[in-house]
This record gives sequence, structure tokens and C-alpha cells, in this order.
Amino acid sequence: MDNRWRSFTKALVWNLLGFVTMSCVGFMVTGSFVVGGAMALVNTCVGFVMYIGYERFWAGIAWGRV
Repeated sequence: MDNRWRSFTKALVWNLLGFVTMSCVGFMVTGSFVVGGAMALVNTCVGFVMYIGYERFWAGIAWGRV
């Protein structure tokens, strides 16, 4: 089982990768770094909180572990 610090670190790294990706996609769609970055920032913040909750939820479930 992952501890809270590992779950937090995994969420942080994953969301940084997502932020960069979404910023590029947002720029390509809107043509604006500001709008694309703002869209990516909102997505990253929501995704960060959801990912931590998701990881902690599954950390407490023994199903499928060997």
C-alpha cells in the first residue's frame, strides 16, 4: 500500500505532465498561451485533487492484490 506522501508525489508528477500537455493542446485549439494555460491550470487543479482521492480510495481495497 502506498503511503500518503507517495500518493501525493505520484499525483504531483502526473499532474505536472498533464499540465504541460493540456497547455500545448489549449494553445493549439485557442491560439493563446494565456487561455490555453488557464484551461490547463483549472484541469490540473481539479485532476490533482481527484487523483489523490482516487489513489487513497484504492489503497484501502485489498481486491486483486497478491
